[in-house]
Amino acid sequence: MIDKLLEQFELTLERLKAYLPEKKRPFYKNIPIDNIRGALVYGLRGVGKTTFLIDKIASSKKNFLYFSADHPSILSLPLYDIVSAIFKKGYDGVVIDEIHHANKWSEHVKALYDDYPGKTIWISDSSNLILRKSVSDLSRRFVQFRIPLMSFREYIFLTQGILLNPTNSFDDIGKDFFVKLKNTNILKLFTDYINGGIRPIFTEGEYCSRLKGLLEKSIYYDIPFYVSSIQDNHLRVMNAIIGHLITAPIPTINVSSMCNDWDLGKEKFYNLLYVMEHSELINIVKKPGRFTYTKGAKVFLSDPSMYNCFKGNLGSAREAFAVMCLKEKYKVFACKDERDYDFVIDGIKIEIGGRNKRSKNADFVISDEIDLPVRNRIPLWILGFLY
Repeated sequence: MIDKLLEQFELTLERLKAYLPEKKRPFYKNIPIDNIRGALVYGLRGVGKTTFLIDKIASSKKNFLYFSADHPSILSLPLYDIVSAIFKKGYDGVVIDEIHHANKWSEHVKALYDDYPGKTIWISDSSNLILRKSVSDLSRRFVQFRIPLMSFREYIFLTQGILLNPTNSFDDIGKDFFVKLKNTNILKLFTDYINGGIRPIFTEGEYCSRLKGLLEKSIYYDIPFYVSSIQDNHLRVMNAIIGHLITAPIPTINVSSMCNDWDLGKEKFYNLLYVMEHSELINIVKKPGRFTYTKGAKVFLSDPSMYNCFKGNLGSAREAFAVMCLKEKYKVFACKDERDYDFVIDGIKIEIGGRNKRSKNADFVISDEIDLPVRNRIPLWILGFLY
């Protein structure tokens, strides 16, 4: 039976390699996985984890075999037996996608890593929470690589074929940067990107429908593996949190009110927020010096394109995009008094808004709907070149 299964894996891998896209995310070059024996690649659904891994297999000198742990034909078979058969057949390494679907996966992966010291094991999942939940010493064996949501820089490359280097900072942009983009309609491209291009699934069409499906899978299909004693009510609470954030004019959560509405204790509510944050469904921006989920923290959907797909608040979408980009390079904090400015990074005060947004007491205004920087007013789209 396992021999037939391996033949099926081999055929699937050849199909996947044949359908690799011609252009791939530039971020992939930042992941030094080649000489790592045990690796976990994680990131939100739809960011391109499988494409990255298949591309690595296709270009590797080693002989890898790939399979997904959620494939129905393997659910009744021990993971250890399947991978042992792969190694005994002569493969140098194995790539296992959606690892959390395999029964007792952490015990089996640890045993395989120890029993086959000359073999490479790469696993992938939607969150690094899966390692935190596993046996304590597995995280020491496996190097973690995160694939973030796609930057505007990458979108420009995939759609226009123009590849620019990431900017060192949002307020120090060289002239060559704008020269290379002079023949593009940058504001139109940015609108297309932030509304329906933040995950590479945009190349497949029906972006919003796909995004809604990925969100549903993340909540109902993935999170129950990360949280002990999860209940249907808890999943509905997470849906309610997302629904609130999409339309709320002020991106905050009234914890007491939501706990009362859903008959939920605060400790459990904070636990759900923790899981949502570390599953990268939301970004929580705390005020300086605060170490818990306290009143006044700003909370955004991690993927700004959700605001458009669910007809949400445009102002929150702008701030969500700014946070998504800035947090890849800086520690981002919310202002103690938002009447002064929105965020602070490395002591720099930032205000986010539209073309006519006032600076308040900010050092820089990050403005949507402008194509070039003027004095201390920086186009919002430039943040998309930070990584």
